[in-house]
Amino acid sequence: MCMRSLFNVTIFFSYMIPTFIQNYRKGVNRDDVYEPLKAHASATLGDKLEALWNDATRKYEKFGLHVALFKLFGFELILIAVVKLISEVITLIVMPMCVDNLVSYYEHRSEANVEDTYIYGSVLIGILFLDGIVDHHAMLAIMHVCMKMRVSCCSLIYRKSLRLSRTSLAQTTVGQVINLLSTDVSKFDQTFVLYHYAFLGPLETMIGTYLLYRTLGVAAFAGIAFLLLFIPLQLYLCKKIAVLRLRTAFRTDERVRLMNEILNGIQVIKMYTWEKPFAKLIDLARRHEIASIRSHFFLESIMFSLEMFITRTCLFISLVVFIALGATMTADIAYAATSIYSLLRPVMTMLFSISIASYAEVHISIKRVHSFLSYEEQPVDSPESTSPLIRLIPNICIKDVCAKWINTSSDNILTNINLDLHGNNLTAIIGSVGSGKSTLLHLLLGELYTASGDVRIRGTVSYAPQEAWLFSASVKQNILFCHDYNEERYKKVLKVCALERDLALFPFGDRTIIGEKGKSLSGGQKARINLARCIYKDADIYLLDDPLSAVDSKVGKHIFENCIKDFLKDKMRILVTHQLQFLNWVDNIVVLEDGKIVAEATFEELQTSGLNFAKILDQQDIGEDPVQGEKKQRSRQNSESSQNYEQFKDDDEDTLDQEEHLTTGHIKSEVYASYFKAGGNYLVIIFVAFTFIANQVVTNGGDYFVSYWVNLEQKALETNGTVDKDDIIYIYSGLTGGTMILAIGHNLLFFVYAMRASIFIHNEIFQKVSHASMSFYNSNPVGRILNRFSKDIGIIDDYIPFILNDMTEILLMLLGAVVLSATVNPWFLLPSFGLVLLFYFLRIVFLATSRSVKRLEGINRSPILTHLTATIYGLSTIRAFSAQKLLIQEYDTLQDKHSSSWYLFISASRAFGFWLEMICNIFVSGIIISLILIPKGYYGGDIGLVLTQYLGLMGALQYGMRQWSELENNMTSVERILEFRGAQLEPIRDSKAVPKLWPEFGKIVFEHVSMSYAPDLPILSNLNFTIQPGEKVGIVGRTGAGKTSTVAALFQLYNTEGSIIIDEVDITRINLELLRSKISIIPQDPVLFKGTMRKNLDPFEEYSDDVIWNALEQVELKSTVDDATAGLNMSVWENGSNFSIGQRQLICLARAIIRNNKILVMDEATANVDPYTDGLIQKTIRDNFAHCTVITIAHRLHTIMDSDRVLVMDAGCVIEFDHPYNLLHHKNSIFASMVETTGKNISGKLHCIAEESFLKLKNA
Repeated sequence: MCMRSLFNVTIFFSYMIPTFIQNYRKGVNRDDVYEPLKAHASATLGDKLEALWNDATRKYEKFGLHVALFKLFGFELILIAVVKLISEVITLIVMPMCVDNLVSYYEHRSEANVEDTYIYGSVLIGILFLDGIVDHHAMLAIMHVCMKMRVSCCSLIYRKSLRLSRTSLAQTTVGQVINLLSTDVSKFDQTFVLYHYAFLGPLETMIGTYLLYRTLGVAAFAGIAFLLLFIPLQLYLCKKIAVLRLRTAFRTDERVRLMNEILNGIQVIKMYTWEKPFAKLIDLARRHEIASIRSHFFLESIMFSLEMFITRTCLFISLVVFIALGATMTADIAYAATSIYSLLRPVMTMLFSISIASYAEVHISIKRVHSFLSYEEQPVDSPESTSPLIRLIPNICIKDVCAKWINTSSDNILTNINLDLHGNNLTAIIGSVGSGKSTLLHLLLGELYTASGDVRIRGTVSYAPQEAWLFSASVKQNILFCHDYNEERYKKVLKVCALERDLALFPFGDRTIIGEKGKSLSGGQKARINLARCIYKDADIYLLDDPLSAVDSKVGKHIFENCIKDFLKDKMRILVTHQLQFLNWVDNIVVLEDGKIVAEATFEELQTSGLNFAKILDQQDIGEDPVQGEKKQRSRQNSESSQNYEQFKDDDEDTLDQEEHLTTGHIKSEVYASYFKAGGNYLVIIFVAFTFIANQVVTNGGDYFVSYWVNLEQKALETNGTVDKDDIIYIYSGLTGGTMILAIGHNLLFFVYAMRASIFIHNEIFQKVSHASMSFYNSNPVGRILNRFSKDIGIIDDYIPFILNDMTEILLMLLGAVVLSATVNPWFLLPSFGLVLLFYFLRIVFLATSRSVKRLEGINRSPILTHLTATIYGLSTIRAFSAQKLLIQEYDTLQDKHSSSWYLFISASRAFGFWLEMICNIFVSGIIISLILIPKGYYGGDIGLVLTQYLGLMGALQYGMRQWSELENNMTSVERILEFRGAQLEPIRDSKAVPKLWPEFGKIVFEHVSMSYAPDLPILSNLNFTIQPGEKVGIVGRTGAGKTSTVAALFQLYNTEGSIIIDEVDITRINLELLRSKISIIPQDPVLFKGTMRKNLDPFEEYSDDVIWNALEQVELKSTVDDATAGLNMSVWENGSNFSIGQRQLICLARAIIRNNKILVMDEATANVDPYTDGLIQKTIRDNFAHCTVITIAHRLHTIMDSDRVLVMDAGCVIEFDHPYNLLHHKNSIFASMVETTGKNISGKLHCIAEESFLKLKNA
């Protein structure tokens, strides 16, 4: 490309023309976004900033991140500021001089200086074009640097999140990290782009003061003094705004954290009918957030008002003092001063204060990021000390170790741990709930703070956590994770983990996308994929945290024999388990109790040791392999797959989550109408609009009066007349005072209106989301919803009001300028009208690109937040696999996609602004030329009025048009939020006919009940059965048979067909809140929320402390809570992570005891607890719910063998329903075959339990 072409392409943004044309014709889609530039690469920027950060923190403890950012980007920022300084100083000096000489020509009507007029006119036109070119290219360069600052900080935040220690995780929340990544770092893009005016403002003011002195003499100092008096006020306001924004950021953190907890626990919240207390928490957090926003809005409206009237007031003071000193006012003097003040106006009254405020905001955001980056990290010492090329005998040596979850805790979670394991042995770790089994594995992973002692590990480590951690990707990607594909090993892993049949039935095999947190899978499938990932890694030591509890006994036996015993036979294996039937085949058993090792020996040694081990063994038969028939396994897998993956049928995409909808076209008028109506009714809207118009009328009135005044002076001079100065001053004073009052008034009123709109929209959509059906949550990932309630709500709160205010004022300014110019020459209306039409059509073309790119940018942002959330929840697994690099690469890829769409957006925005300004320059050049070439008896005041009005529009007009476009771009946030209005809501039903004491007995009748998760995904089919009052019913069936779905139907989580009748009341017709409050549940996945123990047990504060303590005592947690100094106010961490899963299950049982309902549902409640705790739960149920209807879903058959009846399900249908004793004696009974295949010894025990229960029931 030749230099001339390169110049044209670069200077005039012509490289953007094909993009505008292409996207005007067909819009933007994901494939149109360019590959990220090297300069934008998240990995490169992250590496550079991380190196500088590490160096800077050693030298500058409190300002390490400030220094690192300055070292990386300071030179670029300084260079751009210097270029801007030169450009603006030239404009400040030359433009008033040209205006002065042009006005002087008409005022004195001398033919001698016509040639000078041509020269000054040409210079003025040249300055306009030069300033426009420099301004837009400098702003693009600044926005480019700001984007790189944001990307580099985001990269550091994500990398830091991978290194957070347990202590740090206790100090922060997922919501806070999301807010850092979505809101704080966005300050670089949104506020820091005007950084240079903090220096240019004072410098240009000094130059402007000198120029004013040359024009007005000492009178100039009066106006400048008034201007300088406001600078301390501006700085004070900036400081206060910064403090308020910091407070807002903290309160936004809390709201986003609450939203994250609610979204992750929404099903439990609905079943517990806890929507109202959580809505109150959100409402309280939102009120606190809004209080801070309202305060800084008030201060910022004062700032905006100062910007509007301060320079006009300065001009007023200067001119009044000028004539008070006895001078005569002339047009050239008045408009030279007006021109200078007009140039100083945006710099000193708006840009300077915004720049100072932006420094304060960015400083706060950098401090928050710095604080996060300074959190304690996980020790870098890796347990993997073996070279992959040198295989040594694996060894674990723990000596006198005391450990804590967080280093500030006074209590140890593990005490005096001594353990020496070596060789390729299989060690089982057993113990009661909360004894420290999973904690011991975390100690081996280096996740705990070691208070004393020493942990030494030789060999590489792999880990399968108790809670399966899966991310939204294909099954294959979840298994391979960070390792290369080895076909032989991969296929063998699938076989030993019993996944072959599942994958064969999946619509896309192992390419099937399993959804966020594996939501498209059953619990057993999640556990097996989780285990497959662990064993696919070729490690020396395998830490397996209870992988057998989530699968049935047949699959458990298969995994234990083929995977743990055979496939890993040459490896060291540490197995945490509650499946005691496998203990006879392990080499070593470690028994934990209260964080201490109470025994370590072989199975035979422990049997004769006299410890409570013997009591534990009594809970379950040891030594008999639990075996189920191959027929059952095949049927189970077919049913499971058909139930869970029916939704994939006929789809082109291999995913469960609905891909986020990319809206195309213009923002619909309904979106704008919804936003404006949210702020108030039509009368309010009209009144707010009236204040804008009144303010502009009075402002333009003051401008016109200056022209009228100097024309009077010129006429008086020509006729030797006089002008009444007193009347002039009185009228001018009134207009200036009116401008001040209306400027403050209309800004305050507008921001109050905008705040009401923001509050209403958030509250309305939160109500919609919190009352949405579960199908809504199944199709919308948490990251997507959080993005709406963090980034999009932030834009509605903080940016749309200011953009809308800017746009309205500038459009009214344009209208005012056109009207004032028309008073001089009505023919100016024609080109002005043509300019507006041209701008409008250019805006249409621009919006075709920018709107779609903005939408795409928002969509590309959601996966970043989802990825971050998944990372924090899976930290232990990620670090155990040393997968940090892989996760960082994935994050960088997502960030680069976002950067590409963002840079395309800012380039389009700058190109559009540049082209608008060039057209505006051509228009104003035409006006100047027409004034010079066709002088028709104009007065100097007329010429000055026209020039200053149109010159004042030069930067403002294209800025206003861009703000108009920016408004539509940001209205996509409103559009995205309002999309949730369409969420399918749970039905609102009446409960007037329900008896006050309902349900009294607990009789449940299913009549022809069918249910679907989606229109094409039937899950229950024509269920008909009756559960009698007080009956204890077990529900069994293969995975995917419909057991949990039956519970969902009982709680009416999804729409059902048919009738479900409880004590003669059809629950499909009654209020859901009433229904769910009358049924207690202990869910399969126990969910706790950040707060206190009391709030987790009784959020409505309906029960006394005695009732709560009694419930805790019955579940044997009273001592745990009582030992905490805060008692019932003891802290519960986010997700209840300071409790084991078994303890969380017991807390859920305590909830059920407190509620004391007639109906209790247990959904796999004992799957992850040891036999002792299982027995405790069963005993507690028998004691507290003897006269209640209890429905139990369980894998462990002994749990339901003493039930009054057992409901056997398959493929969403009822297959058998009778007492287990009767079912065992039915020929061809599926239930009987399930029992028989558990093995002779266990089968015999189960028969005895069923017979004993039957006889007891018969005799009763």
